[in-house]
Amino acid sequence: MLTMSRVHYIKELSQFEGKSLREISRITGHAFATVQKYVDKEDFNDGPQRGSKNELKIDKYKELIDSWLEADLTAPRKQRHTAKRVYDRLEEVFGDRLDLSLRTVQYYVSAKKKELFSKKDGSLPLNHPAGEAQVDFGEATFIENGEEFTGYYLNMSFPYSNGGYVQIFRGQNQECFLQGMKNIFEHMGRVPYKIWFDNLSAAVISINKDGNRTLTQQFERFAAHYKFQVNFCNPASGNEKGNVENKVGYHRRNLFVPIPAFKNIDDYNKLLLQICDNDMDRKHYKNDVTIKELFNDDLKKMFLLPAAGFEIHRIFSAIADNYGKVKFETNTYSTSPALAGKKVLIKATAFQVIILDEKYGHVVTHRRLYCKNAESMNWIPYLSTLARRPSALKYTDFYNELPEPWRNYLDQSDKDKKKLALHALIKMIQESEMQTATSALLQTIAIGNNDVDSIIATYHRLVNKLPEIAKMQIAGDIPKNHIFTPNLDVYNKFLKGRNA
Repeated sequence: MLTMSRVHYIKELSQFEGKSLREISRITGHAFATVQKYVDKEDFNDGPQRGSKNELKIDKYKELIDSWLEADLTAPRKQRHTAKRVYDRLEEVFGDRLDLSLRTVQYYVSAKKKELFSKKDGSLPLNHPAGEAQVDFGEATFIENGEEFTGYYLNMSFPYSNGGYVQIFRGQNQECFLQGMKNIFEHMGRVPYKIWFDNLSAAVISINKDGNRTLTQQFERFAAHYKFQVNFCNPASGNEKGNVENKVGYHRRNLFVPIPAFKNIDDYNKLLLQICDNDMDRKHYKNDVTIKELFNDDLKKMFLLPAAGFEIHRIFSAIADNYGKVKFETNTYSTSPALAGKKVLIKATAFQVIILDEKYGHVVTHRRLYCKNAESMNWIPYLSTLARRPSALKYTDFYNELPEPWRNYLDQSDKDKKKLALHALIKMIQESEMQTATSALLQTIAIGNNDVDSIIATYHRLVNKLPEIAKMQIAGDIPKNHIFTPNLDVYNKFLKGRNA
């Protein structure tokens, strides 16, 4: 809308200088249609204007037109309605009863498209269309493989149906944020056409003075890949995403009480998606239908998944120290002794830290640590290198990293035994961990054995949780066996006779 000073200037050029509409358009730089609108405008009262006859006529067609245009939200760009196509379809439906001109339809379609497709920032609408989603994190306590930890659960809610899904993680970083949404997209087989977010640091770098946001590059690429429209709430306005706020509390009360205990977080996340599916069988809080029935309407308004999935990770470079270890965030991860002092690449996902060499060759994979100043040690690359040169073991920096029982055992072994022991150690920690391998060594030595085969036998007993074989009790009155020495002279005589 033009300022009144500009409108007044246009009216003066027309009324007092006799300029044509095209001349006024050239002089002012405004579009011809804009100039025509204000030259012809007669009522400049401030306030609601009475609708024209055309506006009143179109009222009875709005619901049908809106349904066609709303369906376009998930249609490919080249297969969306033009105003002419809308008019043609109205003629097909109403025939001679249609009392609208093409121009009237064009004005309405243009305004409606601006409403539907413009990227508005600010408060969420009170009436939520199907196919939209809201996303936010919640915090709760979980137990994975016996370890209790404070974790975070990503909630995606669908205000139209009141359905929702949840995925849990050990952090709220960008990888967790995007992986949670990707898991939900792939489970649904669909992508919401519009998603509302809080100003999460995983998505937003900064909020500028004009209210626009600078987004993280990875989040922008993720949104472009899945084609959803990104909308953000105003800062400190959690009420603007009330549906997902309620869903955060609902999931905590209904899914995470008592504290969930599981062996593997990835497997548990798959189970949670199924639990959320079943939760939609309940009645909607307002409508007399199930959430699942309304959620099916949500799905119909969503985009199909793209042919290729989005690979969620970030890559960082680092220099390994003298022990072949690197720092990522606040934690330390091992690489390989061959990479000591060299550049490596760190590929971080939501659950793993993958070490690559400069040519992107895989070196080792760690579970990603979400504590502070901890260390993850994968011994395989170190032991594989040393097994080929066992005599050099004691002269390496890595030797001091080995548990003391293994250092002592290897010190007392000759070259061949040392080589066998290192290969056995590799096998044991590939299947289990260093702590189990060390327990196997100590228990074997405790019963008076120190050969490699006995260590392996003890290891298998430990991992398979087999009972230890009790020592045989021998009575003291067992008679001694006399040593029998055979006389071979008779055989010698027999052989001599045969030769004769």
